[in-house]
Amino acid sequence: MIEPAMQMARNQGIDVSGPFPADSLFTPRVRKGYDGIIAMYHDQGLIPIKLLALDSAVNVTLGLPIIRTSVDHGTAYDIAGLGEAHPGSMKEALRLACRLATTAATPTPTETPAVVPEA
Repeated sequence: MIEPAMQMARNQGIDVSGPFPADSLFTPRVRKGYDGIIAMYHDQGLIPIKLLALDSAVNVTLGLPIIRTSVDHGTAYDIAGLGEAHPGSMKEALRLACRLATTAATPTPTETPAVVPEA
């Protein structure tokens, strides 16, 4: 399942490599060699990301007809309403969504646009 998906990405001109074991993907030296990680399940990717960049990490859902980014931390019920939440991940999620929206390829007439700008 993973190899055919990677080949499809390569056929579309996307530079992909792997699969790799999750326990070696997050070292400083290895992280310099990639722009992103596609994890096969939630904990495989999010636990290390939260440990490395809790206040700035962004979760992106791929393969949707819309741009979807979100904060990459939990609900923080323990500090809800106390004014202690750090806004960094939310700011980064919004920045990335804006960047994706402004750099998205122009759709062909048969494609549904990922983002419809307001007039």
